[in-house]
Amino acid sequence: MTPAGGPCVVDASVVAAAFFGDNDADACRALLASGRTLHAPDLLHAEVANVIWKRRRLGEIDDQEAADLLADVLRLPLEMAPTGPLAEAALQIAIATDRTVYDCLYLALAVREDAVLLTGDQRLVNALAGSPLERHIAGISGVDTE
Repeated sequence: MTPAGGPCVVDASVVAAAFFGDNDADACRALLASGRTLHAPDLLHAEVANVIWKRRRLGEIDDQEAADLLADVLRLPLEMAPTGPLAEAALQIAIATDRTVYDCLYLALAVREDAVLLTGDQRLVNALAGSPLERHIAGISGVDTE
């Protein structure tokens, strides 16, 4: 597990929860504001933009709110990694774990950075329990975000 204050990788579920008040929103907001080194593959921007679009489509937010939310996401203090150099490792992880390449891009980055992926996706955490990748993933709930 990444020690408190250590670098970690965050996925779109953490960012979306922080902005939309979903499950574990307080922990997600605390993590994003913690000053820790936070990594993410640049896929995160597209995934969060899609969540914003879905919320707009459902009428939960208007056009201006959608634009403002995306602008806020783009200003987050995240160290973004291009997905190209992660793709080969992500594909290998996806084949080995039967998880999506999208999820495995975050895992590949966590492995590369010797960090832990913090996620709101408990199914992904559970799927990797007991595997060699278990040390590189944790659910956001119950994690020290300070």
